[in-house]
Amino acid sequence: MAKTGSELMRRWSTGWTVARSLPGPEPVGSAGDGLRSRCDQPGREVEVFALRADEEPGSVARLAAVVAAAGGTAGLTVPTLHPEAVQAAVAAAGLEVLHRSEWLMTTVLAEHPRQAPTAPYGREVRTAGPVTVVSLRGSCGEVAARGTVAVVGADAIVDRVGTDAAHRRRGLGGAVMSALAEAATGQGALTGLLVASEEGQHLYSSLGWRHEADVVIARGPAVPSAR
Repeated sequence: MAKTGSELMRRWSTGWTVARSLPGPEPVGSAGDGLRSRCDQPGREVEVFALRADEEPGSVARLAAVVAAAGGTAGLTVPTLHPEAVQAAVAAAGLEVLHRSEWLMTTVLAEHPRQAPTAPYGREVRTAGPVTVVSLRGSCGEVAARGTVAVVGADAIVDRVGTDAAHRRRGLGGAVMSALAEAATGQGALTGLLVASEEGQHLYSSLGWRHEADVVIARGPAVPSAR
């Protein structure tokens, strides 16, 4: 991936750790290969982010070896314009590919569509430092949709956007994204960044977000339990 894309991944991973209240990422591998952050999630204690998979293809194998050595407690996130080649390198290192259609996406926040939730949904916005959580609540007070954004400098990293199954197809995803963009702009952010699942790609594209790279996500091999 071009150096511009590598810089986007660096910025995204930094904001992602802020959004999830995790330790900031630290360098891992050879100089410039990638970053590593503790996730402290069940079965996924550490995440490694590749920074130059396309610029230096050998970096993927080096980072995959680090993840493989950690066993099933580590994951690898690789932005790339050549996902097939990355998947092959990851598989050769013994890692398991988890997702095959994630996208690294960006947008200009000033151009983001504004969309209010329709009745009976109400909007709740809570900001603590650089992190804002937007919740849309139904008539009984239940959370129908939610999303998080972390502002780091001029960047707004969107994370954990989702709509409850009982409230889908009502435009709530767009309303959450609108509220997140509004909150981030109010804090001085100019550029939005996110990693989109296959389910979210259509929504974000319809809101003007641009595909910058595919993202290959893998995890280390499970460690056999002792008998």
